Amino acid sequence: MSTSLDLAAPAPAAPAVADDGVWLACIACGETFAPFETIRYTCDHCDGLLEVRYADPPTFGDFEGRGVWRYADALPFEEGVSLPEGDTPLHHVPRLETEVGVERLRIKHEGMNPTGAFKDRGMTVGVRVAQELGVGRLACASTGNTSAALAAYGARGGMETLVLLPAGKVASGKIAQAALHDARILEVDGNFDDCLDIVQELAMAGEVYLLNSLNPFRLEGQKTIGLEILETFMTDHGTYPDRIVLPVGNAGNTAALYKCFRELVQSGALAPVDVPKLTGVQAEGAAPMVEAVEEGNDEIRRWPDVETIATAIRIGNPVNAPKALPGIRETGGTAISVSDEEITDAQRALAGEGVGVEPASAASVAGLRKLRDRGIVGADEQVVCLTTGHLLKDPDAAFEAGNDPEPVPNDAEAVLDHIGE
Repeated sequence: MSTSLDLAAPAPAAPAVADDGVWLACIACGETFAPFETIRYTCDHCDGLLEVRYADPPTFGDFEGRGVWRYADALPFEEGVSLPEGDTPLHHVPRLETEVGVERLRIKHEGMNPTGAFKDRGMTVGVRVAQELGVGRLACASTGNTSAALAAYGARGGMETLVLLPAGKVASGKIAQAALHDARILEVDGNFDDCLDIVQELAMAGEVYLLNSLNPFRLEGQKTIGLEILETFMTDHGTYPDRIVLPVGNAGNTAALYKCFRELVQSGALAPVDVPKLTGVQAEGAAPMVEAVEEGNDEIRRWPDVETIATAIRIGNPVNAPKALPGIRETGGTAISVSDEEITDAQRALAGEGVGVEPASAASVAGLRKLRDRGIVGADEQVVCLTTGHLLKDPDAAFEAGNDPEPVPNDAEAVLDHIGE
């Protein structure tokens, strides 16, 4: 039986509630809603996750310009609150490619967005929607990157911003960003999932406009990662990648990329056989998605206690799992967990190619290595690894992973003697 999340599901007809061919639909019961009539995050009828739908999904020929808003025909608006964002590099890493043992390996470095993480793509759309809805106070729960992006885009849009962080669990570089962009920072005595529970309560009470990835408009901006990967890879190599490997925290990017591919299939721009396999990677100390994939479960089990050096994916209850699990399965992908040691080793390997990323980003490369060692990824595969945040997002982790400073005397001859030893 076909569902709306099947890869081969046809483009839906616009319901009466659509606004210029755009509407919201529940992925669980199929109920549809006007997109900007009122604030809603989940279905009024069954509390299922909502998804933005389009009557006329675009093809590659419809896009022009650069950055996220090059893809305006695949988004709810022609332009958003922009810094600007997107147009991030797809790095060649020849030594790492040889070491991993795949035909081709490219690194999509989302740390090159304005605030240093992929979250900017979602915020340029999400804050624009907030303006359309006429709300004044934005809020999020965060492991760090969401708070930095929301604070920056909220400031750009002239809106008040509130962020809830798990006390003592967020990298200093990310707190500094949110603070400098004038967000109010509330440190909660709990983990990320506790913070999200609180901010959802505030949102349902009408006190704030929620811009975590539970908000369906956030994922619209994030799906442009997939569009950029496909376009650049095709330009450079004349084909699409066989597989995209990405870190998984709240599973928003996995859900967004799958939505991107489904819409391209609906428009006829992408053949189903050309859709890359979506492959998720989590830290061993926070791996509820991996557990669900390995056990064949349709739902994830919330992990109440999570711990990993990869703070950006230290999440025990991925809210987008109902969208992401079908994406992994329908594309023939998989999921795997990696240790903190494997993450740090991958971070060093990327740095050796000049690509500086925070620990959570390196999880994708660590996962690819492990899948290749197990023979799940073949030597003939062309792979893109997504890295989600910049090296300086977590300077303490970078310092721990790097070389120690070497004290030397204040004398050139002594320095030469030291480096010659």
